[in-house]
Amino acid sequence: MQDVRSAAVIGLGSMGWGAALSLLKAGFAVAGCDVRADVLQRFEEAGGRACTTPAKAAEAAGAIFVFVVNSSQAEEVLFGADGAMDAASAGTVFLLCTTMAPSATISIAERLEAAGMLVVDAPVSGGHLKALSGDITVMGSASDAAFAKAQAALDAVSAKVFRLGDRPGIGSQVKMINQLLAGVHIAATAEAMTLAAKTGIDLQTLYDVLRVSAGSSWMFENRGEHIVSGDYTPRSAVNIFVKDLGIVTSEAGKSGVVTPLAATALGLFKEASEAGLGLEDDAAVAKVLARKSGAILPGMEAKA
Repeated sequence: MQDVRSAAVIGLGSMGWGAALSLLKAGFAVAGCDVRADVLQRFEEAGGRACTTPAKAAEAAGAIFVFVVNSSQAEEVLFGADGAMDAASAGTVFLLCTTMAPSATISIAERLEAAGMLVVDAPVSGGHLKALSGDITVMGSASDAAFAKAQAALDAVSAKVFRLGDRPGIGSQVKMINQLLAGVHIAATAEAMTLAAKTGIDLQTLYDVLRVSAGSSWMFENRGEHIVSGDYTPRSAVNIFVKDLGIVTSEAGKSGVVTPLAATALGLFKEASEAGLGLEDDAAVAKVLARKSGAILPGMEAKA
């Protein structure tokens, strides 16, 4: 028997972890599923129920959040061996928070709905700190029934839920465009910081000036600070934007839309990944530009 105050979070990365803790703070009974044993242990210590399979997490959950990396992982945790769908009760609401191509979201949603489930296309934005505080933005699209069933869980994890349409797929389209801007802004931040370092401008001073000037952006404020401090601990990794900008350029191409800035940024993220930086914070694309420019950024060692 499902419980509307019981939720599952599949994928306890930076965003899923924050969402799971926010649900716990809101009084939900929360099951968390992840492949990393140390993360599950920390989640149990935080008051959650640690599960090693999506099926175990889905049992009795009224709302199931999917926070895995890509559409292939989403299909696996939902429909694969020990997947969540077969263990969930009819009428459970699935919130698809993974950034995926809209066509992939629609395909997954159709399979869930055919099995009697409710689905919210629910990609998110805001970063790990807003996830921890329950203040993420949800770009949602779903039927009225799915939104109603998910309302309490969405309230627990988000500051703003945009209702963008009555069917899955529209939320993913909007998130795709968000990621176009986000990826380009990170690449622009990396370029600006590299130019400053090469010309001898103090990076902290530059950051303090630009973050309150017209050239700033949310990504500059956030990722610029990572570059200034030389801290490339992955909140969102380089490889995430290889995936996300790949979705942007692929979907744009299918629509006949030219996206030169997204393509250039994608090339930079790919180069960073191929240079072994794929699991570092996405601000590490700055290292690629710095090495090409003969500049030294904080956290980089000068070549002998």
